[in-house]
Amino acid sequence: MSTTALPRPLVTSLIEDAVTAPSMHNAQPWRFVARTGTGVIELHGDPLRGMPHEDPDHRALHIGCGAALFSLRVAAAHQALHPVARLLPSPDDPWHLADLRLDGPEDADSELGMLHAALSRRHTSRFPFTEERIPSEVVDGLRAAALLEGCRLVVPGAWHTDTVMSLVHASELFEAANEAVRAEIAAWTRTDAPGEGPATEGIPAYAFGPRQYDMTSPVRDFGAPRQVSGRASARFEKRPQIALLGTVEDTPEEWLKAGQAMQRVLLQATLDGLATSLTSQPLEWPELRFDARDPGSTIGFVHMVIRLGYGPQGQATPRRPASEVLTFD
Repeated sequence: MSTTALPRPLVTSLIEDAVTAPSMHNAQPWRFVARTGTGVIELHGDPLRGMPHEDPDHRALHIGCGAALFSLRVAAAHQALHPVARLLPSPDDPWHLADLRLDGPEDADSELGMLHAALSRRHTSRFPFTEERIPSEVVDGLRAAALLEGCRLVVPGAWHTDTVMSLVHASELFEAANEAVRAEIAAWTRTDAPGEGPATEGIPAYAFGPRQYDMTSPVRDFGAPRQVSGRASARFEKRPQIALLGTVEDTPEEWLKAGQAMQRVLLQATLDGLATSLTSQPLEWPELRFDARDPGSTIGFVHMVIRLGYGPQGQATPRRPASEVLTFD
């Protein structure tokens, strides 16, 4: 095992891949510090990009950063490097989320590197999916992907799916009644109205997807209640195919693991030809979150609801340039 020095162009390329990861409302709550002489890239969370009303414990922030960490691992493996992650390496600094050491090519993980092709193709799709069922062998592969990152992916049965979807619908009512939450969402969505935030972050109107036509959509409607010009309506699938990603414990370390598992599942699903979207709405409300789990499951805490299926891929949403999130030391 040999430590690899990190040339700046290489690090910049790795970070450009890392930031393709999904995050809550595309807030991109991460910062990277490259220790070029030691072969270590530090990952730090950015609390200024947190959601104090929707994510007061910073669980979603950790999950987004975990997804970026996994994307960084994939990018490193694609460059014939061996990434070794250490989570929460600084007990006195809770925002120092991980160190990633890059070892030499003799230790490279080719299986991890194979996911690289999906980094630029994976996009959240808030469009209707078909009713075609996903083959069991594909689902088994996604379960295995989550296990590789120390997490569980549970595919609920019919009654449990209905329960989770009822929680999604209930969370929409909670959200509609909470002015602070609505304002927080508005701050991270872009409709080309005056005074909105930078175009390199947040969710643009083209990524909202269509409005639901005759039932409550299985995806969050970022356009409600605002009017978005040219936005169509559509019927969504009657019974969405969903999977619940979770862990036994509910700690910052487990949240980081869940983020890595989530991204691994999403990238594998993309290579399998699936479209995906993420639903965290019912998990943002303490009154609803615990009811999302299956009492008979080994999952103690659900961290994400992943919708899977066959349908149109979403469009790429903007990302901040590497120069804004990366520093060298």
